[in-house]
Amino acid sequence: MDKSTSNKDENVSSLLKVTVKYFASVREIAGKREEVLRVEDGTTIESLLHILSKTYGSKFVDYVFDEKTHTPRDHLQFLVDGKSASTLQGLKTKIMDGCQFAIIPPVGGG
Repeated sequence: MDKSTSNKDENVSSLLKVTVKYFASVREIAGKREEVLRVEDGTTIESLLHILSKTYGSKFVDYVFDEKTHTPRDHLQFLVDGKSASTLQGLKTKIMDGCQFAIIPPVGGG
């Protein structure tokens, strides 16, 4: 019994913490400004988006992913610790422990 408890603790400690921040429409879909998630080591932006898709369902999927290509929509920006994923490794950028991830919709103005 102690052995299974320690294995469970080891599994929890091998998970990374990421703070996900939501803005505008994504905030409305998620129903919150931010949340802290635990993800496996090696999680990328792409896999994190799929985790969030499972959590928030079709509204999230429709907003984030192009229905034809099934890739994230070009007008969205993804930031890791304030840096655009496009200046890092794109969707293959790995999530690091304690980082902040943000989904930024296009900025309107006028």
